[in-house]
Amino acid sequence: MLDVRRIRENLEDIKKAMDRRGEKEFNLEAVIELDDKRRELLKEVEVMKNELNVESKKIPQLIKEGKDVEAAKAELKELSDKIKAIDEKVRAVEAEMEYNLMRIPNVPHPDVPQGTTDEDNVEVRTWGEIPKFEFEEKAHWDLGTGLGILDFETAGKITGSRFTLYKGLGARLERALINFFLNTHVDQHGYTEVLPPFMANRTSFVGTGQLPKFEEDMFKIEGVDYFLVPTAEVPVTNIHRDEILSLEQLPVKYCAYTPCFRSEAGSAGRDTRGLVRQHQFNKVELVKFVAPEESYNELEKLTNDAEKMLQMLGLPYRVVRICTGDLGFTAAFKYDLEVWMPSYNRYVEISSCSNFEDFQARRAGIRFKRDKKSKAEYVHTLNGSGLAVGRSLAAILENYQQADGSVVVPEALRPYMGVDVIKKDEL
Repeated sequence: MLDVRRIRENLEDIKKAMDRRGEKEFNLEAVIELDDKRRELLKEVEVMKNELNVESKKIPQLIKEGKDVEAAKAELKELSDKIKAIDEKVRAVEAEMEYNLMRIPNVPHPDVPQGTTDEDNVEVRTWGEIPKFEFEEKAHWDLGTGLGILDFETAGKITGSRFTLYKGLGARLERALINFFLNTHVDQHGYTEVLPPFMANRTSFVGTGQLPKFEEDMFKIEGVDYFLVPTAEVPVTNIHRDEILSLEQLPVKYCAYTPCFRSEAGSAGRDTRGLVRQHQFNKVELVKFVAPEESYNELEKLTNDAEKMLQMLGLPYRVVRICTGDLGFTAAFKYDLEVWMPSYNRYVEISSCSNFEDFQARRAGIRFKRDKKSKAEYVHTLNGSGLAVGRSLAAILENYQQADGSVVVPEALRPYMGVDVIKKDEL
């Protein structure tokens, strides 16, 4: 959520920032008008409250002097009723203002490239060599089915489309990736592991920015105001909702595994086969709470932490800077990591690493103090996938496939797997 003062003092700059995003569906002037109305009402009610305070103090003296106080009390009652009415108006104006503010996206950082689609994203760097096969390579869904480790048909029978049943070494590989990611982030990168609830309430989703705008993308639990989490970002960021941290605590660094649930509204016909776009998938998430002046340095570190996973797995990838049109609602700046997928003959997103600056912190009330006497400030929040597990598994199958249909296990995963090669008969 943007600061009203920031909108008021930098209206033209904010308008230009929204134009860069291609956003036209809200009225910034309306927010300022509501804020003006709120300020006028607050001034009016403050005068009345002062008058009420002064006149109330006269009653004991009137009683002491033996004078009739009924008329004075009636006037005080009338004044008190007026104050209550104005207070109610203030609450209504503030609610309307918050309604509008909640629907305004974050301001892009000046270094975010201008663009409208993912084709306008800017490549920053690449790592690894794209494999060249001396045989006709297969897609991961064919490899997984052939090896008996991925079963899309049975998952469809159990639930429906865009679900997967992992079997044998497929299930073990999924679990190995989760443990490998968590262990590395904790032991080498200094994150604290948490295991949060896999559903969260509406307030939590408002705090991280998925609600109110994107409710159609969520899986809601019938009968209660809970939603299945689309990413661990939601419950983990809300760990410190409505809290004041100390500067000494920052940066706070969490990593968390959760299954993620997404309706994929609007994605009909896209990536309908395989593991790339599922209603349920596993992911390890990285979340940071940092001091504002450190947030972009911390974003680089977070991105490097996610990159390290791909490097240790030996998977070729690239880093791209996301353009304004592809930035998403909450981010001020975002990198995507894209892993090479031979079946697509292109790079495919496997991690997004974002700096939200104080956008989420304002919505969720997450602040810090530099010392005991200083005023509380909003932290900056960051997060990134470290990594998406299903897409990592798909990339391993495709990049490590052999001519006979087997798949070599990356060296980093062999202690978790207990095998060097995944073969059809080894389930």
